[in-house]
Parts: sequence; structure tokens; C-alpha cells
Amino acid sequence: MSSSTSASGLAPIADAAPLSLCAREPHVPADRLVAEMVPPPRFDSVRFSTYIPDPNQPSQTEAVQVLEGFAAGLDGAGAAGGAKRGLFGFGKAKAKAAKAPAGPRGVYLDGGYGVGKTHLLASLWHATPAEPAKKAFGTFVELTNLVGALGFQQTVQTLSGHRLLCIDEFELDDPGDTVLVSTLLGKLVDAGVALAATSNTLPGKLGEGRFAAADFLREIQGLSAHFRTLRIDGEDYRHRGLPEAPAPFTDEQVTRAAHATAGASLDAFPQLLDHLAKVHPSRYGALTDGLKAVCLTDVRPVPDQSTALRLVVLADRLYDREVPVLASGLPFDQLFSEEMLNGGYRKKYFRAISRLTALARDAKSLVEPR
Repeated sequence: MSSSTSASGLAPIADAAPLSLCAREPHVPADRLVAEMVPPPRFDSVRFSTYIPDPNQPSQTEAVQVLEGFAAGLDGAGAAGGAKRGLFGFGKAKAKAAKAPAGPRGVYLDGGYGVGKTHLLASLWHATPAEPAKKAFGTFVELTNLVGALGFQQTVQTLSGHRLLCIDEFELDDPGDTVLVSTLLGKLVDAGVALAATSNTLPGKLGEGRFAAADFLREIQGLSAHFRTLRIDGEDYRHRGLPEAPAPFTDEQVTRAAHATAGASLDAFPQLLDHLAKVHPSRYGALTDGLKAVCLTDVRPVPDQSTALRLVVLADRLYDREVPVLASGLPFDQLFSEEMLNGGYRKKYFRAISRLTALARDAKSLVEPR
């Protein structure tokens, strides 16, 4: 059967049935988690030269310059072997062979949604002169998942041989994460590993609004001491000059597009949310393996915070892999309640809305005539 667009504007249903995320229960071995700690496909080709600073935001140009210096400063730095230069490559360190240089061993990119922090972090990973096996790149969630899969001591042993650890979307969601990550990064810094992170929250404010962060002030201050903070100002580039988020399509349009698109999945949104509770977030990347599009019917408000946080992780993995999302029901900016958007996780939810909206724009061509 032809997959060309019909006179009604709807693609006819093809012979092959679409895939289903709800039918997938992937198993991810620990060695895959380690091997996949590289920039996601969306950022394979980014470099400092492809980051276009906003001329009205001088902090963006400064960030590029500082990060280029940071990468240059790692040209002879060997984890556990001492650093050849000080932080950002500004001058020779007086370091002894087995001692990390004094001062922060990392840089922390703080800024709003869509100002290019992940682009810059991935560019740093690419620019650092070391083989990929000696550089690690992952989200904060992926890092904590790695500890869960390998155990703390094995994670320290695995990452201590690295020259650079890049942590995207750094956040502290609970006291356990605070103690865990504080201890982990402290050991890695002692081993000579350089750190780079992105976040929407200043280091000293991590955990604020989520738990009694004041009770863990020592750990939070310890984390902050590992980084020099770079503020990156600007507006969400995903919305610069772009139209408003597309209105949802009908169930019929979404279903037809799923059947007409090779490699597309089709699921009812409420059932998908239920299924996410049965799959560990460390497996959400594998959940999307091979997908060319995600089609969802009956999108409705997320019922509770635990479900909402799982959806945030899935949105991140889909965005990383540039998988378009076609949906019926409510628009994505109505997924989260006002209470959620005003609460301690609001930055995560706004990021998810921004990313899902971008993927919804990408999905319009699955329905509309090309």
C-alpha cells in the first residue's frame, strides 16, 4: 500500500503495525551504561566553532573562551597522575606528580533553558585531547544510575582513570543523592579527574525546595568547592523565531501517522505512564532504541510527581536521540499542574515542556503534506 498523503491530508494506514513502548522491557548490562557515557547523537557533531553566541549576551562568548582554555589545560593531564597545568590551563601548576592541582578542578555552567549549555559541554568533551574511553559524558541521572548498576567502589575505580567527567543537568533531588555524589566527586577529584557540569541551579542552591538542604550544607558546599561557576545568559534558543507549539492532532491523525511511518511507536499516553513505572529510568534510553517517531494518543495531565519525574527522564532521552513526538489530547505545556510548575522540580518540568515542544514541531511532517 502506498504511504503517500491522501486527499484528506491524512497518511493512509500502512500494512505494518507500529511498535509499542509499552511492550518493551529492555535489559541494559552495566558495561553498556559505561560505554554509552558519551555525548548523545544530537550532539555528535557540535564543536565550539558551531556554537553561535548571542551578541547581546557577552557571557556566552566568555563561556566559549573559558571552556576552550579548560580543554587546552587538559592536554597533558592524566587522572591519578597529577595535572600538567592548573585549572583552565592558565599557567603551569606546581603540582607534585601524585597530587591534583590546588583550587577547583571543574567548571559549572549555570543558565536557563535552551541557552546552549549542553552544546558547550559536549564541545568540551570533543575538544579534550583524550581517547573517548578516557572521557565520560552523561546526565546526572545517568551517573547515579551507573552507581546503582556498578556499585560505589566499582564506579570510583572505573571513572578514576578518566581525564574528564561531564555531568549534564546536575541536580540534587534527595539527601541520598547529595551524600552519594558529594563523596563520589570528591574521590574523583582526588584521583585527578577534571569535572564539568551544567545546571539551571547554582551549586550552593542545589537541593533547594526538594528536601531539607540546610541539613546537608556541608555536602553541598563541598560540591560547590569543586567548581568555578560560569553564568550563561540568554533566551531559549529552541523558541527563537519559531512558531508557537503546534496544537495536538486528532487520535485518527496520530494513529494513521504511526501506521504509515516505519519505525514509529504508538501508545496511549496513560498506559505509557503506567509502563514507565515498571522500567528503571536507566533503561529509558534502551526503551527508545531504533525508534524513528513516538506517537501518543490521549495526552492528559500527569497525575503525580513521581510519574512526572519519570516522564522528564523519557523526554530527555527522546530529545537526545532527536525522536519526533506526535500526540493527540492536551498540548505539552499542560502536562504539569500549577503546583508542580511552582514547586522544587519546576526547572525539570519546564525543560521537559521545552524539549517535548521542540520534538512536537519536528513531528508535524508526519501528518502534514511534505
